[in-house]
Amino acid sequence: MSDEQTSGADGQLSYEQARAELASVVERLEAGGTSLEESLALWERGEALAVICQRWLDGARARIDAARSTPSS
Repeated sequence: MSDEQTSGADGQLSYEQARAELASVVERLEAGGTSLEESLALWERGEALAVICQRWLDGARARIDAARSTPSS
């Protein structure tokens, strides 16, 4: 997935917003009853949301690692 596909308005999503939307996408896919085209669109949206969530988690991990490596005074 390219950065272009996950930028724009998606770049403004908080982790919580992206995670909630991803959960909704998963529920809709699991429920079935959608056309192949809609299922593919949902899958692609889910992939993009997963990338957003992973970026937030990676950023949080980097901040924690940086805080742990900073010597205390």
